[in-house]
Amino acid sequence: MSITFMNRISRVAIAARSMLLVAVIVLAVPVFGPHPVKAYEAPWCAVTSEGYWDCQYRSIEECRPNVLVGNRGWCNPSPYYVVGSAEQRQTRKRRARAQ
Repeated sequence: MSITFMNRISRVAIAARSMLLVAVIVLAVPVFGPHPVKAYEAPWCAVTSEGYWDCQYRSIEECRPNVLVGNRGWCNPSPYYVVGSAEQRQTRKRRARAQ
């Protein structure tokens, strides 16, 4: 075999490996990559002095102990909270139809 034939085979092998690597990366990104952030649907946030918003509290009474104990911040209404969200709609009782 000539040297050029071996170079051609190694170039093809390198190209095939490169395409395989690209395909693996492209398929891995949706699985392991960044996922959309789901905003908590709680109406109150604990805002720390560093500016971190922890929006998981259903009431201001639930938020206050977290802020007072160690986070050194304040409680604030959540900018992400939407009244009547899908979670709340599922928990409502349905009325029976009048016949």
